[in-house]
Amino acid sequence: MTHPDPGSRTAEALRTDADSIRTDADSIRTDADALRTRTVRILFAGVGVNATAYIAMLTAGTLAAADMGGAEWSGVPSTASVVGTAIGVGTLSALSTRRGRRPALMSGFLLGVAGAAAAAVGVALGVLGLLLIGMLAAGCANAAGQLARYVGGDLYLPPRRARTIGIVVWGATVGAVLGPNLVAPAAGVARSLGLVPLAGAFVVATALFAVAWLTSLLLRPDPSRLVEHADHGRDSGSSAGSVRIRELLSRRAVSTALVALTTAQVVMVMIMTMTPIHIRQHGGGLEVVGFVFSAHILGMFALSPLSGRLADRFGSVPVVLAGFAVLIVAAVLSATAPAHGGPLLVIALFLLGFGWNLAFVAGSALLAGDLPLALRARAQGSVDVIVWSASAISSLASGPLLSVAGYSALGAVAVVLALLPAVFIATRREAPAVAGA
Repeated sequence: MTHPDPGSRTAEALRTDADSIRTDADSIRTDADALRTRTVRILFAGVGVNATAYIAMLTAGTLAAADMGGAEWSGVPSTASVVGTAIGVGTLSALSTRRGRRPALMSGFLLGVAGAAAAAVGVALGVLGLLLIGMLAAGCANAAGQLARYVGGDLYLPPRRARTIGIVVWGATVGAVLGPNLVAPAAGVARSLGLVPLAGAFVVATALFAVAWLTSLLLRPDPSRLVEHADHGRDSGSSAGSVRIRELLSRRAVSTALVALTTAQVVMVMIMTMTPIHIRQHGGGLEVVGFVFSAHILGMFALSPLSGRLADRFGSVPVVLAGFAVLIVAAVLSATAPAHGGPLLVIALFLLGFGWNLAFVAGSALLAGDLPLALRARAQGSVDVIVWSASAISSLASGPLLSVAGYSALGAVAVVLALLPAVFIATRREAPAVAGA
């Protein structure tokens, strides 16, 4: 009688166990990938709805402020929202570090609900101060939408990080298209409630911010728990508090991202803000302004996935430099285009948006790249505070510059503002990986 070899049985059992372990590991990876995909889709939806509400408020807020306080007040709601965004990104990033990404997004979107409701009451009662407080809170909701791109990027390692950021940013395309077009139909909602027509946009925005908040409830588990990062096992909350902001901003990857994001924002805002005034000063109608701005918004958001793929394929720094090059071309074209509009100005504003998008997506990916998880939210918040503060300054400074020197001078200043940082980034050596703090 032949007895089976005990060694053969043991080897077979080991192979069976190994196959079982591989199957379990594949199953875990599949579940994690499914969770990441679901999370990105939720972020995309939340950003889209949030942007729709925010841009609708910006559009209606400008008109409402002019009605209540006169034309000189028309730009104040936009400035209030930018200040709110600058405050929000810092506050919500700190909350992300302490409590996680999900509570930060929920808080930002909830502030949008409160802000839109306050603005609706302010417009209905004719209280300008209440409108401005509402716009300040809406800026905090916009900050949550801005930080959502980092939440998406954190889910993946560098080979897929930039394209994921691009997909989340792409969600804002929905808001850019729908937001301004909600003001007119929302007037009917206001009339049905017995309110002044412009209050309708804020009522609708209140509901949309609430929907964005509901999407954030679906982010389970917290995206912070899904992070796939080489230093994940060594990250800790305590290490984040031991690093000063100045030291954090001096790290090569962070400082490069700061230069990229700030430059792109300042150049884009400087030209974008003054283009409608420039067109109207030279006889262009609202339809020309609308068409030129549609091209600009298309450039800002529609190609975000492409920007992400380029950054993943060629690296963040080359794509940032390509964005600066496109911004320089856009500035030159805008300065030389016919003042009444025309194809050249349309192309210039499209390229202005696309150049911003290239630098914005690639710079965001660079900022998320090498930092340990414990430091990442702090760095992102600190950089975005500077970016949005610079954006507010650029918006305010562009008006006097237009009055004193003209629209062509804006283009010339924009060329210098884009060229100098491009040289700075191009001449820096490649950043080494950032070690854990």
